[in-house]
Amino acid sequence: MLITLCYLYLWARWGPRSAALVRSTVRRLHRSRCSFTFCARQPHPEERVCLRVGGKVFCTGEAQFLDDLNRWSGLLVSPFIHPEKLLPAEHIAFVTESISAHTENLQKGPDSSKEIVKWSDFCSPLAYKPGEPFKLIAEASVDNFSSLGIAFLEDRLQMENGMVPHRIVSVHLEESALKELAQEAPSVEEKSTDMDAVTPAGKSGLGLAEEDKSKLEEEREHEETEGGEHHHLHLSSCHECLQLENSTIESVKFASAENIPELPEDCGSRREEKEHECLQKGVKRINLAGKPPNILIYLGSEAAKGRFEQVKSVLRECIDAESYTVYQLHQEQVLRDPWLENSLLLLIATEEPIPEGIHKQFMKFLAKGGKILGLSSSFTFGGVQLKHKNKLRRVVHELVVSRKDSTEVTLNLLVSGCVFEEGIKGDASKVKVLSRLKNAAEDMVIVHLTHGSSGGEAILSQAHLELDSNSMDVQTEEDFNLLKMSNSKRYEVLREILTCLGLSCELSEIPELTPIHLLSPDEEIHLAFLKWLEGNVDAEGLRASSKVSLKFVSSCESKVEVTPSLVPVITEMGSFSSEHFSLKTYQQHLQTKKLGKILLFTEVTTTTMHLLDGLMFELPEEMGLIAVAVRQTQGKGRGGNVWLSPVGCALSTLHISIPLHSNLGQRIPFIQHLVSLAVVEAVRSIPGYEDIELRVKWPNDIYYSDLMKIGGVLVNSTLIETTFHILIGFGFNVNNSNPTICINDLIAKFNREEGTELKPLSADCLIARTVTVLERLIEVFQEKGPNGVLPQYYKYWVHSGKRVRLRSEDGPLAWIVGIDDYGYLQVHQEGEGVESVHPDGNSFDMLRNLIVPKH
Repeated sequence: MLITLCYLYLWARWGPRSAALVRSTVRRLHRSRCSFTFCARQPHPEERVCLRVGGKVFCTGEAQFLDDLNRWSGLLVSPFIHPEKLLPAEHIAFVTESISAHTENLQKGPDSSKEIVKWSDFCSPLAYKPGEPFKLIAEASVDNFSSLGIAFLEDRLQMENGMVPHRIVSVHLEESALKELAQEAPSVEEKSTDMDAVTPAGKSGLGLAEEDKSKLEEEREHEETEGGEHHHLHLSSCHECLQLENSTIESVKFASAENIPELPEDCGSRREEKEHECLQKGVKRINLAGKPPNILIYLGSEAAKGRFEQVKSVLRECIDAESYTVYQLHQEQVLRDPWLENSLLLLIATEEPIPEGIHKQFMKFLAKGGKILGLSSSFTFGGVQLKHKNKLRRVVHELVVSRKDSTEVTLNLLVSGCVFEEGIKGDASKVKVLSRLKNAAEDMVIVHLTHGSSGGEAILSQAHLELDSNSMDVQTEEDFNLLKMSNSKRYEVLREILTCLGLSCELSEIPELTPIHLLSPDEEIHLAFLKWLEGNVDAEGLRASSKVSLKFVSSCESKVEVTPSLVPVITEMGSFSSEHFSLKTYQQHLQTKKLGKILLFTEVTTTTMHLLDGLMFELPEEMGLIAVAVRQTQGKGRGGNVWLSPVGCALSTLHISIPLHSNLGQRIPFIQHLVSLAVVEAVRSIPGYEDIELRVKWPNDIYYSDLMKIGGVLVNSTLIETTFHILIGFGFNVNNSNPTICINDLIAKFNREEGTELKPLSADCLIARTVTVLERLIEVFQEKGPNGVLPQYYKYWVHSGKRVRLRSEDGPLAWIVGIDDYGYLQVHQEGEGVESVHPDGNSFDMLRNLIVPKH
């Protein structure tokens, strides 16, 4: 702001004659029945051109009147507008038209090499009309209006919504139009109080003292009379310039000290960076008046940081985290700080009664077009009120939510102990019920309300959308299981609510692919592998493959672009470090003879299933290959499923070789069962962790109890001569609670129930333990066949005593009895005996106990 003020002062005093011409013309004619137009087009015949700058013109013409604002949406009303009086003589009302950056091949913004003038710094917006062009009505002082026009002519004017200004034209607002705007505004007394805080007595709207303003006026008049032809060079030590600068600094300090929210110290810089990014990307922002992309969370007098972090964490799981900043709105800030104009969404998450003054502020926010989300809060208005039902509190209830596409979703959530009912006051027609409990009373628990004529709306929920199964309010194991099973639906509902309130809940961009690090827990094997590479790559270190070619380089300094088909592999281990994977931890827990000795690690890859393809057929067997990633962008599953694997999963592909003429070579389908069992054993064989409810589900899944999938296995095999080369892809949730459940959730649950203090586990530890257990299980199977491992498999599987229907949902019932010698499921059908059945793609539905045999 200071830079802009000084620039305006210097420009007005020593700038070219064009600026003086604009100012003198506007000052001379603004009281007459005349309009001023700055535009990027040829003027109309009835308009008189006063100035041409490049392809833009400044012209005057007959007065333009604006007396009908029915199609305009009010923003906020200037303190100068009152229903009983017109604008003061020294102010001008005007319409700014702006168009999308891509229209007519326009640039995305003003010329960045010149001093930028922000539109909102020089005027007060009154109303807007969406469309192309996008129109804004505003008012400004005569000099500020001139400044905007000059900046427009010189390509220095910036609109906060990222659009390009195309035309500025002054208008005369009729008294009827002013009354329309004033009806939506707070009282003049309220508004003037706010403005007194922003613009102290004795200061102009730009923060200049009256004495300095007079000096500026004198200089401008001198410039006009002298024609601006003779200028004196002012030095940085010039007394007059220093005096103006000092008074401006003091004015800016005084004007802003009491009105900036107490946000984190880096908030300002982050906001500016995000504003810049929005302009760069051409993002169309929802806040049409240029509001910062802030989401505020109000927790009442609850000062516990844990509660704020809990709500913030859930919120950031749903929204595009790159587009919004989330802050806590403290109780003392509500009445003190100007957050109403600086927020897109207010999230209220406290059961405390809302004080009257704070409630009025929240309603004022709605009246200005704000959005509110209430999460089990006491905040209500309009056509609904709260009804207390303590028997509902801290108990999981089934509810039905109506979705935007007219479908319904049923899920289980904790309820606050209150429900909504129609209020005595307010307009019930403005209330839309979004969710009811599935009880006899069909209590309302989520409602949508509107307020005012500026688009203000609120969605209020008495169901705890912010709480999951790890909440201290969860009392029983049954409640824990119900909440976990509804977890993905909870996020689905929350995202739809946030989208309804105008936020973007689209997934962030897919992360960039990263180089591979060649690692080994055994230095000798690492050196042996490098020796093998010398004769098995081309002169440039390339190992070609039809899926992913690997280019081996000595250090990360080698500049090789990472693409889906070509990835550099850094062979030097000394430079490796990752916050998500510890080679030391992996080394401590890997106790194998061959498997997992040569490790290809990467932070982000398409799929680990492709990384070993070009190495596995020729590499010596003792150099057991494994690929590990933190994230996958094209993770593979059964039936061709593809998904984005989040941070917190253990993601790996292991290569094993199995002789064709061996117990396992004759029963290759058993491998997926052995890997599933190995994952479960990797956790439950740790002392103290034996009772963690991790289980196997036929044919290739890892489950929490028999309720939710926690991981899976994918096996691809290739027979070359008498050897099977098998790639085993496995992934399981270790530390990512959402959207379903993870191993550390089960550990935390066990600690709460049993009073233990078991430590959470990490992906590097469990991958190493899984490979170790798998090597042992393969050895046992090769020696003893299926009977050597099935007792342990049955100990952990979820199918004991389960009944299924064969062939279709209406097919005959059968009991699951076990697995046959080749790994297929065996069922007993009354009168038919035991038969083996096969899964058909993904048609095995655990919840409906459906198995479709493959014929």
